[in-house]
Amino acid sequence: MSSDAVAVPTAAFFDLDRTLIRGSANYPLAVAAFRGGHVPWLDLVKDTVNAIAFHRKGSTDEGSAALRERILRAVAGVRQADVIHLAHGIVPTIVRKVIPASAVLLSDARALGQDRIVVSASPIELVQPIADALGLEGAVATRSELDGEGRYTGHLAGEFCYGAGKVVEIEKLAAERGYDLSRCAAYSDSISDLPMMERVGTAVAVNPDRELREIARHRGWRIVEVGRKRH
Repeated sequence: MSSDAVAVPTAAFFDLDRTLIRGSANYPLAVAAFRGGHVPWLDLVKDTVNAIAFHRKGSTDEGSAALRERILRAVAGVRQADVIHLAHGIVPTIVRKVIPASAVLLSDARALGQDRIVVSASPIELVQPIADALGLEGAVATRSELDGEGRYTGHLAGEFCYGAGKVVEIEKLAAERGYDLSRCAAYSDSISDLPMMERVGTAVAVNPDRELREIARHRGWRIVEVGRKRH
């Protein structure tokens, strides 16, 4: 390998839900928000149903958009510091959900000298602490707008970090850190992450849904089966 190749920083971008961890990181946050008085009981019931469906079938565009809007409505007027406090309280539980085989993928990426970046539609207030707890090099996630007093306005600040929005956000990070995306990798279970996987040089399908599995097989992408058994 040439000295120029060594000098160029690279990254491995990992989807969070069902790729690194079992299930959804948003559900424990919804429970914590309900207990803190921020989420109505009916919304928690909806999140429970959605969490079960997500665990079985993965994400959908409609479901992710609905969750985004509900979260934005729920946090409007809430202090960011309160959400950060909730998130830190549940991170240990979420980290315990890391799939062992996916932990190996993280270790492999580190051995290759790649920065390991979690990329998720979940709030940055949750995703960044998860990345920190796992000892990773960064996080890219959905950011909500704040007013002058540090309270959420109910609107996004930037892109919804889902689908094509993930590409926008990893391109921003690549510009900041000097990543050559053609030398980077992306790991995901969902067809919704196809734009991100097509944007990098190496795509790896981790326990892929049916649509992504078909594309991965057709394009010769690596497919990693990590198992779905709960512990």
